Amino acid sequence: MGWSEWVRGAEVEPSLYASDLSRLREQVDTMIGAGVRVFHFDVGDGHFVEPITIGPIVLQSVSEHAHAAGAFFDVHLMVERPAKYFEPFAAAGADSVTFHFEAVDDVAGTIATARGHGLQVGVAFNPESEPGAVAAVAAAADLVLCMAIHPGYSGLPFREEAFARVGELRELLPAGVFIQVDGGVGEGNIAELHERGAALFVAGTSVFASADPPEAYRHLAQAVQ
Repeated sequence: MGWSEWVRGAEVEPSLYASDLSRLREQVDTMIGAGVRVFHFDVGDGHFVEPITIGPIVLQSVSEHAHAAGAFFDVHLMVERPAKYFEPFAAAGADSVTFHFEAVDDVAGTIATARGHGLQVGVAFNPESEPGAVAAVAAAADLVLCMAIHPGYSGLPFREEAFARVGELRELLPAGVFIQVDGGVGEGNIAELHERGAALFVAGTSVFASADPPEAYRHLAQAVQ
């Protein structure tokens, strides 16, 4: 299976980095019960981005249980030398990995390496990079992730220029490559991002900072269905 089977028209992906990690399995169960199909799993190495976040051991603690319930894990590698992490994350239960355009010299070769580990694969790019440059080398990926904030921290405000960047990507990429948006996604912008061509929406603070995360997820999902 892969993204073409996971995506039900559009998917809102709760970002576990924003969850209460002391209750991670409970929160994963609750969100699956609310209808979540794909969880976003943010990995920072303290180099490519400043924070050191969560790694394969944390993923392994919930992946088998979540897989049995029909959920999948989309691992966002905000790291230098991302290819060295593909094998440990595959072993820990990752279903897809996304690396940054800015972190590698050979995008096509890195995509091929991820596939060699049985992983779906995406290419992310920061607000400072041009959509056209990314689209020119990412057509073999399953998704392209347009960052609407500078990566590393949850809760930063959405950058309005992401609307146009998503639209440009949709014009340049093959129809089978999904566009994902991460950073400040919420009820105020998700519908327009969907109209511009995005199908995958990472939602951290807008879900887990809510008093009722399942209801917050359902509101976002309904906005793009």
